[in-house]
Amino acid sequence: MKDKKVLYVSSEVLPYSPYSELANLSFEAPRMVNANGGQIRIFMPKFGNINERRHQLHEVIRLSGINIVINDIDVPLIIKVASIPKERIQVYFIDNDDYFHRTGTLFDEEGNMYPDNDERCIFFAKGIVETVKKLNWLPDVIHIHGWVSTLLPLYLRTYYKDEPIFSESKIITSVTDPDFEGSLDNTLINKVAFDGISKKTIEPLKNPTYHNLMRIAIKHSDGVIVVSEQIPEDFQTYLKNLRKPVLYNSDKENFQESYRTFYTKILKK
Repeated sequence: MKDKKVLYVSSEVLPYSPYSELANLSFEAPRMVNANGGQIRIFMPKFGNINERRHQLHEVIRLSGINIVINDIDVPLIIKVASIPKERIQVYFIDNDDYFHRTGTLFDEEGNMYPDNDERCIFFAKGIVETVKKLNWLPDVIHIHGWVSTLLPLYLRTYYKDEPIFSESKIITSVTDPDFEGSLDNTLINKVAFDGISKKTIEPLKNPTYHNLMRIAIKHSDGVIVVSEQIPEDFQTYLKNLRKPVLYNSDKENFQESYRTFYTKILKK
């Protein structure tokens, strides 16, 4: 992985999120690539529970200030950045006052999902692309973690398909255990279709459950890493029928070598 540029995208990353399997993997995988001579950038949402002073976040004015269009509404993009202590890894935070400055992350105090989580996913995906374009940083690999990130592969392969900066990028999606029941707002498909993406391409978004969001991400990825132990049979069948490279990562504590090998395999495709 020496000198390879790897972009990690996740809704949870240590030390900015409470400990979880997703937050830990989203920290340990970049740290592994960084230790092996790779160049790393991490993107995550700037949720309201992230303490900006403690983690020394600061706004990057030259990257902020553009508007992201969500369902015909202009939404201002704010970019903040911090460095993970002792790791020399930069983390970029996608921010907006309306979408992310609430106390909770994806659920309110009663455990209900925020009704605008669908729009937040679109904003997150588009915000990442626009920021990477401004950075002029060409990623060799883009590794997606968590359902909040699942629209990024779709947008990269459709809406942004003519962007030269991503023309050689390989996309990998990690499938973890589901962390919500039910579905996002069922108008998500219309909001994505507003961007000129055919409804046939995004048919699973008619019912945006966790696994249907993952279906969309996997369909537009070059490889898949499965770290979930709760895979429905129909989802396993879907995965097999796509005939994409899949790494079944059962050893979550000692994954480094298998990840390096898998990255190398995808880069050779």
